[in-house]
Amino acid sequence: MTSSDSTTLSAVERKVLRTEQAAAQRAQQLRISKSRAQAEGRAQVVPTAEGWKQEMGADGRPELQFATKRRVSQPPTHLADLSLAERQAKLKELGLPAFRAKQLSTHYFTHYTTDPEKMSDLPKERRAELAEAMFPKLLTEVKRLETDDGKTIKFLWRLFDGSLIESVLMRYPGRITLCISSQCGCGMNCPFCATGQAGLTRNMSTAEILDQIVQANRVIAEGGLGGQKHPDERVGNIVFMGMGEPLANYKRVMNAVHRMVADAPEGLGMSARGITISTVGLVPAIRKLAEENVPVTFALSLHAPDDELRDELIPVNSKWKVDEALDAAFDYYVKTGRRVSIEYALIKDMNDHEWRAEMLAKKLNARGRGWVHVNPIPLNPVPGSVWTRSEKDITSKFVRRLDSLGVPTTLRDTRGKEIDGACGQLAADED
Repeated sequence: MTSSDSTTLSAVERKVLRTEQAAAQRAQQLRISKSRAQAEGRAQVVPTAEGWKQEMGADGRPELQFATKRRVSQPPTHLADLSLAERQAKLKELGLPAFRAKQLSTHYFTHYTTDPEKMSDLPKERRAELAEAMFPKLLTEVKRLETDDGKTIKFLWRLFDGSLIESVLMRYPGRITLCISSQCGCGMNCPFCATGQAGLTRNMSTAEILDQIVQANRVIAEGGLGGQKHPDERVGNIVFMGMGEPLANYKRVMNAVHRMVADAPEGLGMSARGITISTVGLVPAIRKLAEENVPVTFALSLHAPDDELRDELIPVNSKWKVDEALDAAFDYYVKTGRRVSIEYALIKDMNDHEWRAEMLAKKLNARGRGWVHVNPIPLNPVPGSVWTRSEKDITSKFVRRLDSLGVPTTLRDTRGKEIDGACGQLAADED
């Protein structure tokens, strides 16, 4: 046997040993979890993918996709992809004065139109040309589903390359919220999420992200939300909780956020405090977000306070552990002064035991008080899955336990589950 063969064999042996040690550790952790659950008088269900084949890597762990597996095209450049200065430069290239950029921007970001016939302040002979150059078609509505007496709408959109994404528009007392997508599919491979079952097709462009808002504002103005015209109303709250992992498409998501908060005509003139960016825990990107100096609300989708369970529920936990994600979330609070939200889907007999509420409270309180707010939400069912939401009494116990330990907790309202439009249900299915 040559020296190189010996080295290769040693590397293989080390890999096998690490795999065996990790399996033994997971088995030991599972025994502890089962013991604690038994003491509480309930079972401990082990997470498994159901009804679909979860992509696995060579190490036997769920495979993560931070980038697409193949080269994909992005849509043609749209006005919303550009800063105001870049729009002015492009119009000069087309032989038009720079001030036309403000007019076009006002039509899109204030009047929510790309129809050249409605742009009476532009030269009539060049309107169609300008619309074609600055407003290539991004989102085509395939269908919409309504519930809650028309106060919740799920949109299915087809993008330029045939990819499908969804967004959900919701009217609450005193506010209108839009849940938007940032990727076509998702590469985080979480077994309880319908979007994660599709894998990642590609990142959405800045303009594709923004066009979801502009089109929603048009629907509101025309009376599509609740059956009554509201020309002076618009989306006030954005949650990046639709399809995709926002921080895996960091550059385009942040470009979109900057455009959302920019005053008209450069952008939508929204409040950064009304924008929530959610992540499963991409720690380096969380720390980068804290340096942006844009006071958005940051939400960490935690779903388990212990690594043994979170490794199975949230595969990215194999890369950045619970404490690393919580440290980054706390540092976000320290840097920005903005209270962090912890999202926690309550799954029956899996992560809803009181001892996990106690562990969660202990970890949060160890980092200080007043920096965090927990939002438990009963699991929204995915077709074909036997996983289900926690029982009402168990949910109440979980919430009360967190409250009793000094952790501010609010059970989140579930909207759109009847039309598969709630968190974790978006699958962009034409059927």
